[in-house]
Amino acid sequence: MISKNKIKTIRQLEMKKFRRREGCFVAEGPKVVGDLIRYGFRPCQIFSTTQEWADAQLVTEDELRKLSFLQHPQQVLAVFPLPVHDDVVPTPSSLCLALDGIQDPGNLGTIIRLADWFGIDTIYCSEDTADAWSPKVVQATMGSIARVKVVYTNLVAMLRSTTLPVYGTLLDGTDIYHEELSEDGIIVMGNEGNGISQEVRELVTRRLLIPSFRQGDTAESLNVAIATAITCSEFRRRQTM
Repeated sequence: MISKNKIKTIRQLEMKKFRRREGCFVAEGPKVVGDLIRYGFRPCQIFSTTQEWADAQLVTEDELRKLSFLQHPQQVLAVFPLPVHDDVVPTPSSLCLALDGIQDPGNLGTIIRLADWFGIDTIYCSEDTADAWSPKVVQATMGSIARVKVVYTNLVAMLRSTTLPVYGTLLDGTDIYHEELSEDGIIVMGNEGNGISQEVRELVTRRLLIPSFRQGDTAESLNVAIATAITCSEFRRRQTM
């Protein structure tokens, strides 16, 4: 039997202020919870409808529904401590992402998953980017958040301090398929509506354009997660040539 207070405490973790206050976040489902544990995250609490999970509190399906942030709960829900990342300086010989004001949780979760796919270990986020540890983002990563370090920092200060090339996708950029791309660097992706902010744009040293292949009227822009996928794919493709 799980208490009403316990349910209330966990449900509050949907909100950033409570996640910060408690120092915890929620993950759900065997895939996401399993990946987090496999990569060193130690759960504070686990609630499961089966006995497959060590140290889990057994709950009924109805109790799990009351705890869950999903429309269809998936067997297990766990509460983990928020990670602390002190390293805010990109290291040479690495490719990383910098997110400037990404707001949509689905986009952020997808970008984290893309980073995992393309072997990008670190994402630097501006302080106004959506919280990577919200239930929606954690779920959208499908476990990739266990393998990708997400660091919130003053993006402008970080970019000013780096010696790495800073790439950004901009309308006045050079066609990405004809531009020289380095093995290391920082790829900046901007806000869904406004793109890369002016302050950050001034620090971009290599401007890239993802060209449209339709003449005349076409879509105004690409979804930021799709643009991230195209950009990361082209960087990695060059490395295999």
